[in-house]
Amino acid sequence: MECILCEVIKLPSEFPPENVTEKCRHPPIACLRCTVSSIENLSQCPHPECQHTVQLSDEKPQLFQALLRELFKEYETNDEDADEEAFDTQEHPVLAKGILTVALLTGESFAVPFDPEMEVLELKRRIHEQLNHPVDKQKLIYKEVELKDYEGDKRCKLSDFRCKPNSTLSLVIMLFAVPDKFNHVIFDLYWRFPSTGLDFLDASCLMYNGSVYTDCADFSNNNPNAAVCHSGDMIDDKSKTGHHTISIKLKELPASMTHLFFTLSAWDSPDISRYPNPSLKFYEAENPTKDLCQTTFTHARNSEAVIMCSLSRKGNGQWKIFSFGKLSAGNAANYKPLLESIDELFTQAFYAL
Repeated sequence: MECILCEVIKLPSEFPPENVTEKCRHPPIACLRCTVSSIENLSQCPHPECQHTVQLSDEKPQLFQALLRELFKEYETNDEDADEEAFDTQEHPVLAKGILTVALLTGESFAVPFDPEMEVLELKRRIHEQLNHPVDKQKLIYKEVELKDYEGDKRCKLSDFRCKPNSTLSLVIMLFAVPDKFNHVIFDLYWRFPSTGLDFLDASCLMYNGSVYTDCADFSNNNPNAAVCHSGDMIDDKSKTGHHTISIKLKELPASMTHLFFTLSAWDSPDISRYPNPSLKFYEAENPTKDLCQTTFTHARNSEAVIMCSLSRKGNGQWKIFSFGKLSAGNAANYKPLLESIDELFTQAFYAL
């Protein structure tokens, strides 16, 4: 996201986890560095339309200073539990309880002060304010356990899942729950040729039984089974565009199939940025004008490949679309790096899928 003051695009972890005062009624869209600088020099909230006063000695600015220092500190450790112990809370009394890091599968992250009494729904609300992911689409994972919002009528807290200070939660976004009446869905990709001429931005579907890779659908393997069909290369030399579609008939998929991962990868070009104005849609075949979910891969422009999303189900349950945006090496000529990246996703988020 872009800082409203310095106008530099930064990671979510470089922005405050909350506003500088309780009276502020705007999202925290000035980066940590600009926020601290504004408070230090002007003694007020950095947002241009907000003039609430605040002092650098106040609790929240102390927190922001501490987060800023920790953000650029380097650690050297071989301790497997370093993520829970590396943060120096003695140096920063305001962080005596530690912090909690929320990490997306893209590699982005942001931190909030740790409070074992914080409700899971409150943490999700903060994630929505910071990253704009709806509360009901978020799945938080800690040590292979999904943090539920409720246990019966009781609102769950972080302490209910034995979350520790200075630990990391994985955040998985569920984009869309596919209605049972749906059967035929399409993954649809267009791209323009790079300046060097004809080249391919490949859409592939990698299929899994649990965490075990079974087959793929791509330009060279059009019909791996009766339910999945890849269009192959559809090239328009006149308009200098390419087109791939992957058609899936959900009710005809083998009962053993639980995950279909959709990937984009550059063929000859070194990265995805070489293909101008690519467009990606995911829709029901009977309603091609209605996109089932919004995905973006602008962050992947300098990557050879990106794992966009998956269609996943538990057992024979409902199919759901999960967003990943995970960067990877590899392409349709060499899937090994992509398979290794998907293995990492299973390690991070298998219990949410």
